[in-house]
Amino acid sequence: MIDRSIGWMKAEAGQAAPLYIAAVAGLLFVGLVLFAFGEADVQRNGAQSAADAAALAAAKESRSLVESQLRAHLTDPDYFRTVFSASFLGEPDNSCWKASVFAARNKAGAVRCRQLADGRWGYEVRLESDKGLSTDIVPGTEGKKAEATAVAVVEPRCTFVVAASPSPSPDPSAEPDASPDPADASIGEMSCDGGQDWTVDPEGAALMPDAAALFSVRLAED
Repeated sequence: MIDRSIGWMKAEAGQAAPLYIAAVAGLLFVGLVLFAFGEADVQRNGAQSAADAAALAAAKESRSLVESQLRAHLTDPDYFRTVFSASFLGEPDNSCWKASVFAARNKAGAVRCRQLADGRWGYEVRLESDKGLSTDIVPGTEGKKAEATAVAVVEPRCTFVVAASPSPSPDPSAEPDASPDPADASIGEMSCDGGQDWTVDPEGAALMPDAAALFSVRLAED
């Protein structure tokens, strides 16, 4: 007698094989899609980190240039008043070269850097990842590069208080006190965050706090 159960089993196996193949193919497709989105997320994060570092580098370079100018103007109260006012936008410079250097270190390209023109002292950097996506599972994504934008601003940590002018003697007949040479006199004082005070002394340039103590650099919203 012919065992019909064997035939049924073979028939069922033959019918199930295409289903298994379709299921495996579907899982592979889902895996590739997840890989594509994961790769895109890695690209975006890398590009954003590169943009942040580049914008901060440009802002810090601009800050360092102002430090050297402050040392050159230790007898000029007007310059100090200008630098530590809310309207100061930094010295005319080309600090964007620093952004390009840091972008290259972080494997990014197509760097566009500009000084802010909205009343803030700082820089905006836009760039792309140097490599595009490796798969085209999601239509139109193969070779697409991640883009990112970052803004870094420089803000004063200190306020400048100009020195008071010496009061005239109330007795015209009194011998005038020997006054110090104006070039040697302090033009004022700096009051900085954390209670750090500094008397602006033309003879004490070496005692001047560094730029990081005078100005903060931070990432900001666009």
